[in-house]
Amino acid sequence: MVQTVGQPRIQNPSYIVNRSGVYYYSRRVPLDLRGQFGKKRIMVSLKTKSRDRALASAMVLSEKIESFWNGLRLEAILSTQLPKKVIKGHSPSINFLDALDIYLRLKGVGKGDNFIRTARRNITELVCYLGNRDISEVSSADAGGFRDHLFDKGLSSSSVKRCFASVRAITRLAITEQGLGIANPFAGIFIPADANKKKRPPIPNDVIQEIQAQCVHINDENRWLIALISDTGLRLSEALGLATADFYLDGPSPYVTVKEHPWRSLKTSSSVRDVPLVGASLWAAQRIVATGNPFAFPRYTSGNACISNSASAALNKWLKPRVPDGCVIHSFRHSLRDRLRAVECPSEMADAIGGWASAGIGKSYGQGFNLVTKHKWLKAMVESGTSIKIEVMNRL
Repeated sequence: MVQTVGQPRIQNPSYIVNRSGVYYYSRRVPLDLRGQFGKKRIMVSLKTKSRDRALASAMVLSEKIESFWNGLRLEAILSTQLPKKVIKGHSPSINFLDALDIYLRLKGVGKGDNFIRTARRNITELVCYLGNRDISEVSSADAGGFRDHLFDKGLSSSSVKRCFASVRAITRLAITEQGLGIANPFAGIFIPADANKKKRPPIPNDVIQEIQAQCVHINDENRWLIALISDTGLRLSEALGLATADFYLDGPSPYVTVKEHPWRSLKTSSSVRDVPLVGASLWAAQRIVATGNPFAFPRYTSGNACISNSASAALNKWLKPRVPDGCVIHSFRHSLRDRLRAVECPSEMADAIGGWASAGIGKSYGQGFNLVTKHKWLKAMVESGTSIKIEVMNRL
């Protein structure tokens, strides 16, 4: 008998089932693809009896399957399009999918899977709404309609802006490369802010200390990840993509280097930095290095990719009953900023620690802050009573 694990599928679409102690990935094939796919359901053994490992594997498998299904849908769309010819004296024709190919060929070199997947997803959404149109035939009114379509789907203003930034970059490159001599229809489209957007709250100091104490007590890979983020303010993807060799624990100012790896890119150029390790982050780093694994978090990272979605889901599920409403793993990063303000850390120093881009030309002058100075401020933050103390960790 097949037993579904966890919440009903509509609330937790992990698609895992348990058969005699072994987890399987089980998912229906969408109606529109059954003819092409040749079956009604996918059933694959995940070859594990661990629910956590099954969830992580299912997340990766879902992304690959959905990408494959979207490819089939795009092929179906293409098959309905008549071939366009270049007419003498007119601009050459280039459609959205052609523009995507150009973009990935020129801009996708050396980029991670997430970059390619994001570009494909946004163009797929555009093609599903407008069809695989020639860019020269698209008007700003069409682009405005696409914006409204995204809002109607329930996307937030920030999500719509990210989608438009991707589509705009893809079409801009195609226009330039093909010499179309037209304005980009996706440039200058107004995207209103969310009417009642709530600011994500930071995690209170006493809650941070309690979470850190529980992390020390449980002492496993996910808790090391939370502890590392809690006193460094690293973004989740930054922490997940660390190699063990990125930790430098010898010397008076232990630190971790945040840099790009083949399996994980960084959000901005200012994200490249050295971050001192203090408090719970130092405790976590010591345990990560002691494993001897080349990756800091091998459950979510390999030489090819860094799976942040499954990590975010697992960590936020554990944090939810332990933090105030609205707080998630990223809230530690918001809290770090407030904790540094509380010890009167200069704003430019806080930017350097957190990898936030600073305003002004002067930020690019000089070599920046050294480790000793950064360490002084993070140590002051920890010693101000906002983090669990090292001696407490050693007793737990």
